Amino acid sequence: MKRILITGITGYIGGTVAKKLLDKNYQVIGLIRNDAQAKELQAAGIETIVGNIHDETVLRNAISNADAIIHNADSADDAYTADSIINALEGSGKTFIFTSGSAIFGGKENGEKSDFVFTEDIPLQPRLEMASRVLINQHILLAAKKDIRSIVIVPTMVYGEGLGIKKNSIQLPALINLSKEKGFGVYFGKGENIWSNIHIEDLADLYVLALEKAKAGSLYYAENGSSTIKNLAEKISERYKLQAAQSVTVQEAVNTFGPAGGYFGFASNSLCNADKARTELNWKPQHYSIENFI
Repeated sequence: MKRILITGITGYIGGTVAKKLLDKNYQVIGLIRNDAQAKELQAAGIETIVGNIHDETVLRNAISNADAIIHNADSADDAYTADSIINALEGSGKTFIFTSGSAIFGGKENGEKSDFVFTEDIPLQPRLEMASRVLINQHILLAAKKDIRSIVIVPTMVYGEGLGIKKNSIQLPALINLSKEKGFGVYFGKGENIWSNIHIEDLADLYVLALEKAKAGSLYYAENGSSTIKNLAEKISERYKLQAAQSVTVQEAVNTFGPAGGYFGFASNSLCNADKARTELNWKPQHYSIENFI
C-alpha cells in the first residue's frame, strides 16, 4: 500500500493521521469539500480531490486511485457514505479504516458514575440513541466477507494539539469555553461519569499500525487513561484561574451542546480498555494524562 485516501483530512484526526503517514513516506490523498484549503494541503505534500462525499461517482473515482481509504469525515453517524464506500470497495481487497466514536458505551447516566470497562469482545447493547452507530460498525466489520480489509477504530475523548490544519479537538475545548463563559469549571449533575481518553498523536499512531498490521474485520478501542468530567472541570478552573468547579444541570448541557453532546458527550460514561491494540498491533501510546495537558 502506497496511496492512502483520507476523508476529513482538514479535520483534527484526519489531518494528524495524514502527517504521520507522510512522515512514513506514504502518498496521501485528501478528499475535500471545496478548494479553500487545497493550497495548504498541497504545500504539505498532500494530493487533493475536490468533491462531495455523498457523490458516489466522486467516491468511486477517488477510491479507484488509492490502495486504502481512511474515513474520518463526520463518519460515526453517516450510514450513507459508509455504504457507498463499501459498494465501491467490494471485491477489491483494499483496506477501509472507519472512525467511530465511544459515545456508543454511554448509558445516559446523567453525571452518575459507572466504572464498567468495555472491551472489544463484550457485545454492545447500546441505548436507542446510539444504536445506529453500532449497526454501522457491525456492517463495516462484516464487509470483510466482501473481500474488503475493513477495520473500525473507536476513539475515546481525544486531546492534544493536532498536526494538521485543525489543531483542537471538540469535547475538551467545548468544556473549557463553557467554563470560561460561566467563570468556573463546569461539570454536569454529579460529574462523576468517567471518560477514557487518548492523545491525538497516540491515536494517529494507532491508525498507521492498523493500516499496516490489522486483520480484516478488526475492531479497536483507543484509550490510554481516563478521568471524570468533574476532575476535568477542576483542572480547568485551576489552569484558567476560574472560580472553583461547580455543577450545572444536564439540561443545560443539552441546551448548550445538543442532545447527543449533552447526554452522551458530557453526562454519560465512556470507559473502555485498549489492550487489544497494544497486543495485536504492538501499539505503545506515550501520553497518559489529559490533566497534565490541561
